Parts: sequence; C-alpha cells; structure tokens
Amino acid sequence: MMLTLFETLLLGIFIAAIVVASHWFGQQAYTWMPVAATAEAEQVDRLFSFLVAVGAFIFLGVIGIILYSILFFRAPTGDYSEGHPSRGDARIEILWTAVPTVLVLWIAFQSYDIYERLQILGLTPVVHLHLQEPAVAQTVQNQAKPAVEQIEVIAKQWVWSFRYPNNITSNELHLPVHRSVRLVLHSQDVIHGFYVPEFRVKQDIIPARTITLVLTPNRTGKYRLRDSQFSGTYFALMEADVYVESPTAYSHWLEQATQQQKKTAVNPAFSAGAQSEKTLLNSGWRTGSFKNYT
Repeated sequence: MMLTLFETLLLGIFIAAIVVASHWFGQQAYTWMPVAATAEAEQVDRLFSFLVAVGAFIFLGVIGIILYSILFFRAPTGDYSEGHPSRGDARIEILWTAVPTVLVLWIAFQSYDIYERLQILGLTPVVHLHLQEPAVAQTVQNQAKPAVEQIEVIAKQWVWSFRYPNNITSNELHLPVHRSVRLVLHSQDVIHGFYVPEFRVKQDIIPARTITLVLTPNRTGKYRLRDSQFSGTYFALMEADVYVESPTAYSHWLEQATQQQKKTAVNPAFSAGAQSEKTLLNSGWRTGSFKNYT
C-alpha cells in the first residue's frame, strides 16, 4: 500500500513539474515571434503559445515515461518474453479519444475566430461548382462589417501603392492605431502576397479579384510590408514602409499627402532593370531587362 501511495505521489510531482515546464515554454513562445502590432496578431500569438505548451507537455510526458520504464522496468538478463498488452480498458480508450478530439475542436474554433476577426472576403473558388447562385454570392460579399477606414492596396511588379479616401495615393501604408481598417487588395499583373510579420497576416492577392480583410493596429511604429509570393525576378525587393500612428498624426499625414505629388517608389529592381542586356558566362542566355512600372 505504501509503495502504491509513493508511486502516486511521484506521479503527481512529475505531472506538476511538466505542467510548470510546459507553461514556461508556452510563455517563451511569445519571444520567438516579431512584436505583435494588431489585435488579431495578439490572438494568433496566444494560440501559438498554447500549442507550444501542449506540445511541450506531450513531449516531456512521453520522455518521462520512457525514462521511467528504462529505470524501473528493465527485463532481467536472459528474459526474451514479450510484455502483456493492455486491452479492453474502456477508460483508457475513452480518455485518449476524448482528449485529442476536444483539443482539436478547440483549436479549430480559435482558428475560425481569428479568420472571423480578419473578415476576409473575395476568396470564392477559382473553379465554380455552381453550388450557389451569383446573386447569393453577391449578397455574401456585401455582408462585410463596417470599418473606420478603407484603404486600397495595389500590387504590381515591382511596387506597392495605396489609395486612401479622397483619392489620395502613396507608396507608404499609413494606419491609425486602435481603429479597424479594411484593406482592399488588388493585383495588376501576377499573384502577389501581402505579408507584414508584425500583423501575422500573409494573404495572397490574385489578379482580377478583389480580396478584403480587416485589421485593428494596436501598436504604433514603423513596419515593413513584403511580397510573400514568388512574383518574378526581384520580388524579394518589393517592399513598402508601414506606419501605425495616432489618429491625429494619421489625419495630419493625409492633409499633407493631398498637397504632395506622388513619388516614384525607390526600388533597386528599377536600376537593375534599366541596365543593358548582358550575356552570362558566354552562354548565350541574356540577363534581359524588364519593363519598369511606376
């Protein structure tokens, strides 16, 4: 009886230890990501931290069981018999079926909630299976929730441009902090990818489609927009500055932008593309220039 009680106490201590260690790993996961700059990013980070904690708990638990078995249940010398399998225990069957099921459903619900917050629209299937009438599809598109600001994002090789209210255009993305902003994404040539690591958003932009999403920035600062899709040579240089600022500073910038002419985006791809064609290693393959876009 004392041995059973002792083993139960050790098991309790072991479980408590790996719970504490798993929680610590989950908290460390917040430092593995860039700083969260939107309300949606904070929810993504919480889910990521939870997944790390669960993974650490499972990993440490399995390693602990393996080490315990090696230390206390080693077969004696010359014993080649097989262990008796555990079958027919309904409690174990229910436990290892119910726990993963509940866990996966909870993760799915959290993921769905994040997508609901982003309110991504315009992702109807490329191949239409006629599962709904066009009128119904149009009604779904019009169900977007209101946002304080709406900004158009236009992607083309090799520059981002942004159109604000009152037809203000710029090569910089300015967003007011603590206000919901709807981004209307367009591509004028190939598939691009809207990717700001601090926003935890990486959305494909497909030609001839209008895709919208809603963000709520909650941290002022300067960030970097990148093209996450391979959209051709020099796509890695297709970047733009993103500024999250106070509503007063945002309004002041809009007033200044109305009085300024649009500037051509500075991109190293322009100077590379303006160079004359060259032959690479006498192979006959030319490093041809491409059309500049402004």
